[in-house]
Amino acid sequence: MSQKNIFTTLIYLILAPSLWSQMPISASSPDGQIQVCIELFEAKPVYSIQLNGKQFLERSPLGLKTSIGDFAQDLAFKKSISNLISESYQLSKSKVSQVDYLANERIVKFTNANDDTLSIIFRISNNDVAFSYKIVAKDRNTKVKILAEATGFNLPDDATSFITPQALPMSGWEQTKPSYEEEYTFNEALGTPSQYGVGYTFPALFKNAEKGWILISETGVDGSYPGARLGESNAAGLFPLVFPQEGENNSIGIIYAAMAMPAQTPWRTITLGKSLKPIVESTVAFDLVEQKYAPSQDYKMGKATWSWIVWQDNSINYEDQVEYIDLAAALNFEYVLIDNWWDATIGRDKMEDLVAYAQSKNVEVLLWYNSNGFWNNAPQTPQDLMNTTYKRQQEMAWLQKIGVKGLKIDFFGGDKQVTMQLYEDILTDANNYGLAVTFHGCTLPRGWEKMYPNFVTSEAVRASENLIFTQDALDKHAYYSTILPFTRNPVAAMDFAPVFLNKRLSKDQKQGTLRSTSEAFELATAVLYFSPIQHFGLTPNNLKEQPEFVLDFLKKVPTVWDETIYIGGEPGDYAAIARRKGAVWYLAVTNGEKKDKTLELNLPMFKGAKATLIYDTKDRTAATKPVTINKNGTFTIKLYGEGGALLITQ
Repeated sequence: MSQKNIFTTLIYLILAPSLWSQMPISASSPDGQIQVCIELFEAKPVYSIQLNGKQFLERSPLGLKTSIGDFAQDLAFKKSISNLISESYQLSKSKVSQVDYLANERIVKFTNANDDTLSIIFRISNNDVAFSYKIVAKDRNTKVKILAEATGFNLPDDATSFITPQALPMSGWEQTKPSYEEEYTFNEALGTPSQYGVGYTFPALFKNAEKGWILISETGVDGSYPGARLGESNAAGLFPLVFPQEGENNSIGIIYAAMAMPAQTPWRTITLGKSLKPIVESTVAFDLVEQKYAPSQDYKMGKATWSWIVWQDNSINYEDQVEYIDLAAALNFEYVLIDNWWDATIGRDKMEDLVAYAQSKNVEVLLWYNSNGFWNNAPQTPQDLMNTTYKRQQEMAWLQKIGVKGLKIDFFGGDKQVTMQLYEDILTDANNYGLAVTFHGCTLPRGWEKMYPNFVTSEAVRASENLIFTQDALDKHAYYSTILPFTRNPVAAMDFAPVFLNKRLSKDQKQGTLRSTSEAFELATAVLYFSPIQHFGLTPNNLKEQPEFVLDFLKKVPTVWDETIYIGGEPGDYAAIARRKGAVWYLAVTNGEKKDKTLELNLPMFKGAKATLIYDTKDRTAATKPVTINKNGTFTIKLYGEGGALLITQ
């Protein structure tokens, strides 16, 4: 130990008795069910969490390592401040429309050897715990580097994981990873090495034995901070929070955060529940952030046809896009998405004609772009237009002029601060030109639906393109319908791109991957998976092949919701989620297993209601019938293996 550290420790030991009398600090949720304990353990700040008296996080480290000093050890407690946070806000493009946020805030202040102050701000609502760090220097400092966080999450030893490994930088197709597209662990013991040895991405779901569930994530990440992840856990179940890998983004940019002072970090969020209900219904990703700028227009959400997802690259031509515009018009969809290579295979002049044709059909156009400047080898064009400010603004001015309403931008390079700044710059510029933005091949959106009014959705998931690429992915389609609603989708919009009604996923249906899910299952995913603009896997032949009630459902199903309620299910078993738009309730149920099952569901929102049931038949097609829910709100649904159902109030 250095002389400086010995001196610091001696001073701490002299002062500590009067300080220890004020530690540990306890804080609880408004309903008293969540208890958080913050303390100094060997002069290091730590926290732990209980739900209803049961341990959900054991003693876990807190703190920062910075360019102006160490805020993770040799700290002294200064004071604690308590506040009640009560806020109401509206969301126009989310899984709920009205949020009433109530939380107890506890700000715990520590000082280091330089007498600089670290404030750890805890917000504890009835379902969530969140914390953020704020640094204030004693002497004038205008800048700081957050070199690392000491933050950790120490799960109970018998907890198990449902998490996705982080990919290695510059790996995958054309060196486009990491892009949050790996498969999930299933009920895996803590301490098991991750697939690539570099930890896991957010959000991270854990089952706390029979005590309940924990979802860990972060929110409020913008251009001032990198996106973080969980590092490898040790045998005791401690996951450290770590910054991006050096090789991400083709090694361009720093892996730490460079910030102005005073500096406040994004929020780390922990959602807790005896069941998965608090996780599915959580709004913590939005409770802690604010809108960054005013929308330049009223951005319209809705449904989109998309030729590329089934017909692939060869469909990016004028004639096929006319077919998909006509399909959108026939289904009352708001949008058509035209994917990669359009600049080469359709051309800019013909694109102007195509946009005009779409608008004559009351359909708006969304266009694909490659984000890439020089951080991967993805060859698709148009590229080298979104990564440079003046080129981006020139392109967006042209898009606005010809009437394009939104962009899908693909192939980002990781989670470094420079990449997060690029996301923010694209969104900011796009808003100035009235363009909504979807990201693919990208990071997890962290509160962005509220922060950026023209942000729509992100992929950041092993999405439906994989159903076309490999039979293995399609064979796991039903299984993953019981994973994603409890992991990826609770924290943010997810552009999975659902609903495939072709038996074979190709244009001619004579080749390609073979679908085993039922048609009622496929329809249910339009409600089960949330994205404010939903890109569908439909093809023009579906108009002639499907019965009228299926087409009617597709015409009417919303993409944004006023209310979302967990009904039942667990990973690997089944998923049942109810969503309300206006006065109409939709219940979506999917079976993640190949065996049939019968579910008795408690549906208080359907009590005594007349409803329409869309269900499986033995030949895997969908059928419909009117039903009346009893006054108790219980309803029995039979699901075939890899099947599904929808229940819709009349």
